[in-house]
Amino acid sequence: MDHLARWAAQQPGKTALHFPEVGETRSYAHLDHRANLAAQWLINLGLQPDDTVALLCDNRPEFFEVAFATRRAGLHYTPLSIHLRPREIAYVLQDSGARALIVSDALAELAQDLIAQGAVGDRLRFAIGGPVPGYESYEAGLAPLQPAPLPARPVGRVFLYSSGTTGLPKGIRRTLMGPEHHASPEPDMHWKHWYGFDSSTVYLSPAPLYHAAPNAYCMRTLNEGGSVVVLKKFDAAACLAAIERYGVTHSQWVPTMFHRLLALPEAVRAQHDLSSHRCAIHAAAPCPPAVKRAMITWWGPILKEYYAGSESIGTTVIDSETWLRKPGSVGQPVNNVKLHILDEAGEELPPHEVGQIWFEGGPPFAYHNAADKTAAARNAQGWQSLGDLGSVDEEGFLFLSDRRADLILSGGVNIYPAEIEAALAQHPGVREVAVVGVPHADFGEQVKAVVVPSGAPAATLAEDLRDFARRDLAGPKVPRLIEFVDELPRSEAGKLLRRILKEQHRGG
Repeated sequence: MDHLARWAAQQPGKTALHFPEVGETRSYAHLDHRANLAAQWLINLGLQPDDTVALLCDNRPEFFEVAFATRRAGLHYTPLSIHLRPREIAYVLQDSGARALIVSDALAELAQDLIAQGAVGDRLRFAIGGPVPGYESYEAGLAPLQPAPLPARPVGRVFLYSSGTTGLPKGIRRTLMGPEHHASPEPDMHWKHWYGFDSSTVYLSPAPLYHAAPNAYCMRTLNEGGSVVVLKKFDAAACLAAIERYGVTHSQWVPTMFHRLLALPEAVRAQHDLSSHRCAIHAAAPCPPAVKRAMITWWGPILKEYYAGSESIGTTVIDSETWLRKPGSVGQPVNNVKLHILDEAGEELPPHEVGQIWFEGGPPFAYHNAADKTAAARNAQGWQSLGDLGSVDEEGFLFLSDRRADLILSGGVNIYPAEIEAALAQHPGVREVAVVGVPHADFGEQVKAVVVPSGAPAATLAEDLRDFARRDLAGPKVPRLIEFVDELPRSEAGKLLRRILKEQHRGG
């Protein structure tokens, strides 16, 4: 019996899931029932332990059914961003070795494009909701089944992909645990005590479920017997209304969401009772101190920030009271993990000196099918790094300087310039191109392309490049700003001097 089954037995009628926009709820008994059917279905399809299922789905109840079903069936599931293009999805499907693809009918056009462009191959294809040409019905697969005991299988896990410095996503595929661990707690449970999760938790998820953190904390809430409120998409006013309506106790945000919340008219901000709200988690991108201070003034000292990555090599945390004493910090490490700031030669740097952030004592990880990237993330001492830069003060509090030298963080989304540069470089009007992130008041950063044209640029070239980029790139990666220059800054060896490029263009 896993966590979901245990809670379904103890509190069958309690609401596990709220979907306010469509007025749907799912009790623990119903979610457990559907997860059992879905697990049987996946096993009957011939999927073997350790196989992978890719899930291209908007925020809807079936997302959780499939997540729990794969866990029970001993499978990996890989959530795909609904904003990816067929080429990007094709890469993840191929790299992950996914044997099946489950899509939502809300994404029917994209799902059919995947078939038309050969991205799906001979994988099993199924559609949730209404019919999607080329995909079999998920509901039809479950319809003939009745609840039944499942065979003993390993504990399935989420198989996440994060962006890599080459622009291609990097998979983080972890070893499955044996059947005896279905009811075991996570190896790392610091979050439960740090954030105060228990069966009384009502967690608001205003973000896409395919993102790592919303996915993790929704599942954690359900494993603890709490309730999850899932919004279709982020809407600032709807979030405040949901906190009041459902008595939300916990939530998770990115700084862009704070911007939008603070931009609401004072009358809207003041009309909702937020007294149930006792923990607002935030991460994903550095939060401007003025924004965070304004949120603490409004909501009280309930903000808790963390710095981590999907690689799970180490985490730092900081509460509101400590942050007000050390504004800009992302805290200190937890779980007996030690933090090191090293220079390019691997030497430890003193306080306030910026260098690469390394974690000592965290669990080892490996990037799927990428031994070179795995090796680059580990040093001779066995310490591991996400590639980010930062510094610590005398008390060991971490301050981020740059999240990876060339990474662009826009609205909590990781964007790497190399992928955009590779796409734009194929346009006949481009001789050279470099991409940098420039400040944006709402999103933190936005994408800017600096282009050396292959001749006199036509008046429409900038828009032509955007249209060209949209064929292969997700929306957040398409450059909002494009500037034409005569040459890019390069060293004598011809290497692009990205640092100088940033200095030249970060003013917008």
